[in-house]
Amino acid sequence: MVNKLPAGTVHTTLPLAFKKVLLANKKALATWQNITPLARNEWLCWMQEAKQAETRARRIVRAPIELAEGKRRPCCWIGCIHRKDKAISPSVQWVLSRKTKRS
Repeated sequence: MVNKLPAGTVHTTLPLAFKKVLLANKKALATWQNITPLARNEWLCWMQEAKQAETRARRIVRAPIELAEGKRRPCCWIGCIHRKDKAISPSVQWVLSRKTKRS
């Protein structure tokens, strides 16, 4: 049994529900342990940044399935905007500005 699962660079804790489904899926767990801390960070940010609880729950269920398929990063995700080690790219700034205008 795995006592401590590796996390991301900024998002350093795994949601308990995600940890449970990840430990139940050996292929997903192997991919999780094999990807970089930045890639794990992207998954955790993607899950935790969902505004609605239902979306967050769906992502927690979906992530291990996609990891088991060998996906290293979440699809259609602009990336973690919480990283302080680099500036937000112009393309991500554009996406974020579009989201603000829709609100």
